Amino acid sequence: MTTMRAAVLHAAGDLRVQERAVPAPGPGEALVRVAVCGVCGSDASEYDRGPLLTVLPVTLGHEFVGVVEAVGPDTAGVAVGATVVCGAGVSCGTCKPCREGRTNLCRSYATLGLQRDGGLAGYVVAPADILLDVTASGLSTDTLGMAQPMSIAVHAVRRSGLRAGQDAVIVGAGGIGTFITVAAVATGARVLVADLNPDRLALAERLGAFATLKADEKGLAERIDELGMDVDVFFEVTGSAPGLASVLESARPGATIVPVGIQRGEPGLPLGSWTLREYTIVGTVAHVFATDMPEAIRLLAARDDWSDLAHEVLPLEKVADEGLRPLLDRSARQIKTLVDPWITQSRPAVHGVRR
Repeated sequence: MTTMRAAVLHAAGDLRVQERAVPAPGPGEALVRVAVCGVCGSDASEYDRGPLLTVLPVTLGHEFVGVVEAVGPDTAGVAVGATVVCGAGVSCGTCKPCREGRTNLCRSYATLGLQRDGGLAGYVVAPADILLDVTASGLSTDTLGMAQPMSIAVHAVRRSGLRAGQDAVIVGAGGIGTFITVAAVATGARVLVADLNPDRLALAERLGAFATLKADEKGLAERIDELGMDVDVFFEVTGSAPGLASVLESARPGATIVPVGIQRGEPGLPLGSWTLREYTIVGTVAHVFATDMPEAIRLLAARDDWSDLAHEVLPLEKVADEGLRPLLDRSARQIKTLVDPWITQSRPAVHGVRR
């Protein structure tokens, strides 16, 4: 096959499914036949008001899994026929952050699906060193399509230092908030999840949350006191001013605050009170492929059925109307939207171990 279909972003609101040439892998690269690719809030933002991070035109999609079709010269670490998940973030390996193992902070960091063509296509070329061979996991490719966002959550929890026996609060149970719930519960901590959507709160309980809060019915501080929690770590995932305010009203001295959601505008920062309360404010961005992606696969393998997060897989033709726009207007019917570039009609997602 010499051509493929790809969802290419040309400008804000201008996403086209086009025929494109199948790319060829260069040195150290692999050609991956995409099985499924997720879309997220970053993709929706680029579609809505980009280019923000994208270099246009670009094939979107940085959350993909597939099978290695070919490898370029001097490529090691992956073999033709292997099922692989991609970390999407491309780092140089030689700058100071890379040498220290913080590849997500690489001085020349680039991302497939943003600055380079990504996985909303039949095929994509990726550096072999950001491909993890997951053939032995036995997991379905639909389940593996959630590995990249799960690794983002793993990184946020790792950055927070959360550990067994501690208490944590997650404000916002959308896509990343749900994955953070999984990663936080896995540490052995007690987790309280706050959101406005009762269905998302019910999902958080199924994922192991100790307690939930419907945020328009009771204040966060009141709910924490009611449960007798002494919260060590707060994850603010909504990126909203009210969400951050609820955290700051609830956090006791010594707490760690992880603003996962990016605040728009210039929120007031009461640095004096933060200093006197000795808060630890922890930033988190992307993931460290070498450490976070294997843990993400382990967490996905620990649960048989993820259909309550992703029950339907879309074709490329529905990416804008049923994938990106619902993320923008908060009408998404599932936590994680997956896309299969080889189908022309939506299909049920298949999760769990392949038999």
